[in-house]
Amino acid sequence: MATETENGLVRMGKGKPLAITVVGAGILGLWQALTLARAGHSVRLVEKSASPFTESASRYAGAMLAPGCESEHAPEIRTLGAQGLALWRATYPHLVNAGSLVVAAPRDAAEAARFARDTHPPETLDARGLAALEPDLGGRFARAFYFPDEAHMTTPDALTFLLDAVRMAGATVELGAAWTSPSTSDVVVDCRGMAAASALPMLRGVRGERLLIQSAEIRLTRPVRLLHPHHPLYVVPWDDGRYLVGATVIESEDTGAITVRSALELLGAAYALHPAFGEAEILETGAGIRPAFPDNLPHAEVREGGRRIFVNGAYRHGFLLAPVLAEAVACWLTNQTPHALLVPPEPMAHQPHSV
Repeated sequence: MATETENGLVRMGKGKPLAITVVGAGILGLWQALTLARAGHSVRLVEKSASPFTESASRYAGAMLAPGCESEHAPEIRTLGAQGLALWRATYPHLVNAGSLVVAAPRDAAEAARFARDTHPPETLDARGLAALEPDLGGRFARAFYFPDEAHMTTPDALTFLLDAVRMAGATVELGAAWTSPSTSDVVVDCRGMAAASALPMLRGVRGERLLIQSAEIRLTRPVRLLHPHHPLYVVPWDDGRYLVGATVIESEDTGAITVRSALELLGAAYALHPAFGEAEILETGAGIRPAFPDNLPHAEVREGGRRIFVNGAYRHGFLLAPVLAEAVACWLTNQTPHALLVPPEPMAHQPHSV
């Protein structure tokens, strides 16, 4: 099906879609499969787990689309994340567009000042403004940073929606299926996370732990981040009084259950945000390994003349940047368009990147 340019790179010819195998049905693989199928390619999505998402780090994600808040980790996130947020809004009808709040205890004023320097919050609220947005936080913090153009979602619902959308777009989904190389497809898009570490020597694992709790004593309508120099916290509201509480960032590839220390730190930080969380029920604990590159940004690396593309390194930004990476790969396969998150094959490595 594929055609080739004069320098040997796989490229979609006019009216000739590619046969593409996407390996891994986490957030990166789902967006790759959906975008490429909607672009007219013949897509096969292969996932080794018979039950979707059970072995993916994506199931532990907070699923916040917060380019402003996350720009503290890398300034590029502001622009790239805004693109990802727009793509989510055009695709997922259940996105909660309520913005994000960031607060800090008085003793952590220095941390709040650092965060403000790094992220340039669009609005700073006083105690009255905070209480107007989140009444249950009224009187607890003197000020808050407000990022009104941010969003969040319920993680399992969003993943299920994307998997259904992949099927509706005409892709073949194979769960509980083993993938082996070489492939008969024109292109393999490898989204296996840490399972691809042997081919990506710069990839490292970063452990993240979180809790799912339920409380009828407090109501929040948008994600709230509590700044702390050692134990920062985010609380993401789901439905039925459920809240996702996370997340530790530990430079470790240990795949074991959440530790007592991490659980205590998360619960203590949640209690500091509001004492009502002390009465919450713990519904679920979880720990996952986030794949990350040295710059903590995900990348799509094109190899073998475009026949193999590694999409990996989601770190904290998988949900936010997955659609951006998918667009980058789709544009590369169509006309070899460069992108800030795409690493072209060696013959093209001298070409400049653009966002």
